[in-house]
Amino acid sequence: MSPRQILRSLFDAALAAAQPERVVPLHLPDGGALPRGRVIVIGAGKASAAMARAVEDHWPGDPARLSGLVITRYGHGVPCRHIEIVEAAHPVPDERGYAAARRMLEHTVAELGPDDLVLCLISGGGSALLAVPAAGITLADKQAIGRGLLASGATIGEINCVRKHLSAIKGGRLALACQPARVLTLLISDVPGDDPSIIASGPTVGDPTTCAEALTVLDKYAIPLPAHVRAHLESARGESPKPGHPAFARCETRLIATPQQALEAAARRARELGLSAHILSDAMEGESRHVARVHAALARQVADRGQPFMAPCVLLSGGETTVTVSGKGQGGRNVEFLVALAQALDGHPRVHALAADTDGVDGSLDIAGACIDPTTPARTLALGRRLADVLADNDGHGLFQALGDSVVTGPTQTNVNDFRAILIDAPDAAL
Repeated sequence: MSPRQILRSLFDAALAAAQPERVVPLHLPDGGALPRGRVIVIGAGKASAAMARAVEDHWPGDPARLSGLVITRYGHGVPCRHIEIVEAAHPVPDERGYAAARRMLEHTVAELGPDDLVLCLISGGGSALLAVPAAGITLADKQAIGRGLLASGATIGEINCVRKHLSAIKGGRLALACQPARVLTLLISDVPGDDPSIIASGPTVGDPTTCAEALTVLDKYAIPLPAHVRAHLESARGESPKPGHPAFARCETRLIATPQQALEAAARRARELGLSAHILSDAMEGESRHVARVHAALARQVADRGQPFMAPCVLLSGGETTVTVSGKGQGGRNVEFLVALAQALDGHPRVHALAADTDGVDGSLDIAGACIDPTTPARTLALGRRLADVLADNDGHGLFQALGDSVVTGPTQTNVNDFRAILIDAPDAAL
């Protein structure tokens, strides 16, 4: 296998480990534990439609008893027989998502009883798809604030802290609407640390963050705020239900797929191919270009000095880096990482890499990520461009499309965040 084929094989192994068809059935009730009342399936996220189909395909009772509503990103829907699937916009919400989320809150989970079960299917992307603004706040307010945060370099924890305090459905409020039914939430994690209160802004779990913290985030990144939004956050109106609230007494939350599990699957695949594999972290954060330089320094140390690992080997990492968009490009944290990595490696003859988002969407484009190799700097120059200029313009997607090095998967039906793999060849394998 070529280096690029090896890297793609590792990425595919990571995706396979987090597929809803594989992980959802393990967490459904057995035939003897089915609820006496209704079974309402709700959810949101890029993997939620595939999760819903896995529920229908593996439900231990009569699947005709299932009903409900799940919201996913445009292009990520899959057909279901009993559960309604609605596609809407991500990462900035639109009217379609707003209407569906409001219907979920006001109708789908309304008037439930204690014998009913709500099965809530949540994955990354759910924050934008569950777009019901708090009273006095408009969808346009949320859209403008969301765009500002997405371009600011804020972490996903910071962004979701703000989202929860401008919402009528996130930050535990969906669980309040489900009372007195039992709620079982199945989570596919796309956040560093796998905190259920951050994944899709925790619609069914208690929120430990506060309005004051949300204001701190907005002021830190100088996000313009209308006076009525600031007033909402400065008052008690925007506060979310906290852990320990009685509404969560009948709520159970399970993590069914995580970034660590995906990285471990990639590591197993690497060992099958005769390579040692080293997981650096499943929770890396920070500016993509800065994280890339650290990875490049480590890759050089391995290649040139055999420390702390011997080549040939693969370095694996996950998490969610950020991009502060200041240029005219499309951003994309994985391609930004690769541009900076290629610049720092400067054509090192034994280092190849792949970085991609496991949902198939890096930034706002339907491109998962890209690959680099020792020829990337020279081929970039042959296009009349310099890596430093590409980085300054946040135009990684433009570069890798021109080079033919983009990784395009289409909707993967899962989302366990960034995947990075750096392959370091043995000395006798240099180009």
